[in-house]
Formats: sequence, structure tokens, C-alpha cells
Amino acid sequence: MIINLAYIAACVFFIIGIKKLNKPSTAREGNFLSALGMLIAVVAVFFENDVVKSWNSSNWLQNGYAWCFAAIMIGSAIGLVWSKKVKMTGMPELVALYNGFGGLASALVAFSQVYNNPQGSDAIASSAAGITILIGALAFSGSMLAWGKLSGKITGRAVVFKGQNFINMILLLAAISSIVIFTLPGIVTAVSQSFAGSGAVSVGQIKFTAILVLSCISLVFGITFVLPIGGGDMPVVISLLNSLTGLAVAAAGFIISNTVLIVSGCLVGASGAILTLVMCKAMNRSIGNLLFSGFGSADAVSKKGHAAEPKSISTEDAYMILEAAGSVVFIPGYGMAVAQAQHAVKELAGHLEANGTEVNYVIHPVAGRMPGHMNVLLAEADIPYEQLRTMDEMNPSMPKQDVAIVIGANDVVNPAAETDKSSPIFGMPIIKAYECKTVFVLKRGKGRGFSGIENDLFSMPNTLMIYGDAKATISSLASEFSAE
Repeated sequence: MIINLAYIAACVFFIIGIKKLNKPSTAREGNFLSALGMLIAVVAVFFENDVVKSWNSSNWLQNGYAWCFAAIMIGSAIGLVWSKKVKMTGMPELVALYNGFGGLASALVAFSQVYNNPQGSDAIASSAAGITILIGALAFSGSMLAWGKLSGKITGRAVVFKGQNFINMILLLAAISSIVIFTLPGIVTAVSQSFAGSGAVSVGQIKFTAILVLSCISLVFGITFVLPIGGGDMPVVISLLNSLTGLAVAAAGFIISNTVLIVSGCLVGASGAILTLVMCKAMNRSIGNLLFSGFGSADAVSKKGHAAEPKSISTEDAYMILEAAGSVVFIPGYGMAVAQAQHAVKELAGHLEANGTEVNYVIHPVAGRMPGHMNVLLAEADIPYEQLRTMDEMNPSMPKQDVAIVIGANDVVNPAAETDKSSPIFGMPIIKAYECKTVFVLKRGKGRGFSGIENDLFSMPNTLMIYGDAKATISSLASEFSAE
């Protein structure tokens, strides 16, 4: 009875925690409540399995609990150090790794059940184990590849080759076939007996071979699944992989009959799926188009002809424009994360407001390289939540804005999404920075963004480029105000 109440309490904390993650002002509290729920769940699991009774047992070291406690302490130490040392620029990669480890853990739970019981149980439990391994291993290898792309260990461009979708389909069919063989080994046994007689393979051998094949296929499928997805789609990929990990966790819960795993996995899977659909809608793309189109695989150059040369401006001249501006809107992108410029942005915004300027921030749903990346950065700098605007809220008033400051954003402000049918991002809703009276684009160099697409905004008449480190540029602008 007490164990069930603990599980219910843990699930309630999970639900409340996820709800509070909806706003930056309550996100930390939500994260704490979710962590508390997980602590309760872990403790309840040990009590459910009579770990307390085993403390007085001479076989305590042999029954596995000692290894569990050792793993918890080692994992907690690694997580604590890692979370303290990771920079905000490395947060997308860290989330990708967490997704992968969650999928791997679920797959290992299922694999251990098969290993310890090779004869298996009923068809439902066997199919749940097969599905867990398929999704968990796929999420693991896919997340590892996403980590490599995000961290720059491998190219962030989409990797597309002839027959790729056909290969993926064959891998998926092979994985499903392995699950069927694992779930219904009697069919293979009957066939082998008809040919080999008494020398036929056993049910246990068939099931274990099938699960080994399934594991290998799933790991390969995860790689081929993520390869054709380019860097511009990484936020959606991270969300999708997170959803898959949640499904793997829920399936693992069915295998070991654990309520908390089922509930928490369903919560993560559902929320990840919803977030994926929301971001696809924000990009005006379907899930199928995202997974199979190979976005960013080629150099996407506008076919409208040679664009005008972008005009650059010094920080001193930019200050003169900002000093006279009545309204300024900041549009952050991954470049702000790389430069760690959020605190400098807050400082500059403070000077602008002291000068009588109205300041707002507009965030695109897929800005950065993971869902909510820009919101987290701005919240870290204690920027008021009331000043954060969504794309739909801010776009109607963009023509009235005196200055838009684009900090490292590319695709989310690219007018080609509205004007160039040959562009890969055509039809994607964007922040209409080009409608502002003046646009400052802070950029490290003259290259293209992470997705490799040319940005028509950079060469528009009302756009002025400020090249260099975004943090240094914004700090220089802030110092101009301080010098008044």
C-alpha cells in the first residue's frame, strides 16, 4: 500500500514538474519537483524489492543491490560535475546524450530480461521487450549521432545517398521481423524440426538470436535515421528522439511491471511528440518531410540572381542609431549562445530602457539547437518574462520597430522563406525582421548559418552588418551608453 502511494506521489510530482517547465519563471521549481519525484520512485523501487531485508543477509553483495547503490553514487557524481561544468553552448549536446542514455538504459532492461529468461514468457511481454530494444537502441545511436553533429565532431549537414530511404525501410522491416520471430519462436522451431528433426534449434536459442539481430539492426537504423537530417532541423530531432526515449521507457515499464516507468515514459513520449509537432508547424513542414527530405544536404543558394553586397557598420555608428531609437527588438539565435552574450544583452537593454526606448525580445520556436534554447539563455540573464514575445505576437508590430538586433540567427529571419520558392525553407513562418526600419545583424563572419542556406536579409537595403563576436559587440554598444 505504501509503495503504491509513493508511486502515485512520484507521478504527481512528474506531472506538476512538467507543467511548471512551461514558463521560465517556474522552470527551476518544475525541475526540482520532477527530480524529487524521481528520488521517491527510486527509493520506492528498492523497498518494493525488499532491499531493506537484504541488508542483514550474508548474500547482500551477491544479490545485486550493492551494484545498484554503487551505480547510483557514480552516476550522481558524474551528473553533478557534468551539469556544473557544461556551458549553455553545450546544453543541446548534453540533452542529446541524456536522450541517448535513457534509450540505452531501457534497451538494456529489456535485454537483461531476455538474457535471464531465454525461454521467454507470453507474447505480450515478449513483444514489449522487442519494441523496447528497437526504440531504445534506435534512440541511443541516433542521439549519439545528433550529439556528434551538434558538437561539431562530424559534419552538421544532412548526409544523403542514393537509396537511403529504401535502406531505412529494409532495416525497419528486418527489425519488425526480428520482433515477430522473438515473440513467436514456435513458428521457427516447427520449420527447423521439419528439416532438422531432433537437431532443431531450441526456443531459447531462437529468441536470443533474434534479440541480438534486433539490437544490431536497431543501432544501425538509428544512425541511418538521423544521417539525412541537417543541422537546421536539430531542435526538432532532439525533441523527436526525446519522445522515442520516453516510449522506450514506458515499454520497459510493462516488461518489469513498474508503474512509475510506464507513467513517466508516457509523459515524456507524449510531451516530446507534441513539442515535435509544434515545431514542425512552426517550420511549416511535416514529420515525413523533415525525416526524409535531406534538408541542408546541398548548398542552398537562391536562384534569384546575385544579391547585393551586405553593408557593414561600426559600433560607434550603430550606437548613434540606437540612441535615437524609440523601440528596439532583440532576435536571438545560436550565435548568442556561442558568444554567451545574454548578460551583455541584458546590460544593453537596461541602457536602452533608461534612455526611454521600448525593448522587446522575439523568439522563434526553433531558434537555437534545442527546444527552448533561447528562452533558457534569456532567463539565465534574468530578462523579464513579460518582455519575451512569440513570433505570432510580435510580427504584426515589426514595421513599427525602429531597430531589430539579430544576434546569430539565420533561417528564422530569412525572407527567402516567403519569397523564394526554390529555397529549402520556403513556406516556413519567420520573424519578419526585414520589416523593421533598421536591422542590425551581429555575425561572427560572412559565412552561411548552420543549415548552409544563404540569407537574403543580409543584403537588404535596411540591413547593416556588425561583424565580430556578439558579446564584444553588444558590450561595446553598452559602453557607448555608459560613456554619455
